[in-house]
Amino acid sequence: MVSRRRRAAPGRTPGSEAGAVLPLPSPAIRARFRRRLLAWYRANGRDLPWRRTTDPYHILVSEIMLQQTQVDRVRPKYDEWIAKFPSFEALAAADEEEVVRTWYPLGYNIRPRRLHAIAREAVARYGGALPGDEAALRSFKGIGPYTAGAVLSFAFGRRAAIVDTNVGRLLFRVFVGRGDRGAHAVRRHLWALSRALLPRRHVFDFNQALMDFGALVCQARTPQCGVCPMSGFCRDLARRARAGGRGNARAGADV
Repeated sequence: MVSRRRRAAPGRTPGSEAGAVLPLPSPAIRARFRRRLLAWYRANGRDLPWRRTTDPYHILVSEIMLQQTQVDRVRPKYDEWIAKFPSFEALAAADEEEVVRTWYPLGYNIRPRRLHAIAREAVARYGGALPGDEAALRSFKGIGPYTAGAVLSFAFGRRAAIVDTNVGRLLFRVFVGRGDRGAHAVRRHLWALSRALLPRRHVFDFNQALMDFGALVCQARTPQCGVCPMSGFCRDLARRARAGGRGNARAGADV
């Protein structure tokens, strides 16, 4: 019996089926993306207080605050929090209800409780510090792959990948362009992309740039394609151009 190669269903990303491997961009495209992203960031990156420190505790506080919360709401609360609880030791010694009250009005009150628990564990197990390796960081309840990558790259200068909502949307549009971003194979591919794109140097700036670019240029509803330095090799933009440039062909319709 002659076997026939299964064709991808219309509208699906080729290679997005279970077990398939999506291709990574060529080294030349990776280098172009890095150069353009870092140049954009140096001209347009936001000046945020947690970008002026490499203190692992301060970095962790900012990352947990930024989960599902906009930067403008986090900025004043971050300053207040650091003034009141300047270290893991200070946070660990505080009463949990005081911690939750101080968190107000950011919401999602499981976050301050988890941060409080992390502080107590850091004091008990690591002398009031965070470990600098991924496995140990991931052993803390509340520190997932993204938060671990952020702490490793921003606090310890490690070449660690990050994929949050903004970064995932950016990488999906530029390097994938179609399909279901929520599919397991695609999510796994986005992490592989993030790792492959990491530069040898300037990892702090590069990962911060990924987040800013996704938030300010490659936005969910109103992407600024006209000023995007990636437009020459963006697969999502090319897909929409092939569709005839119709206004209904939304950017990242599957994102």
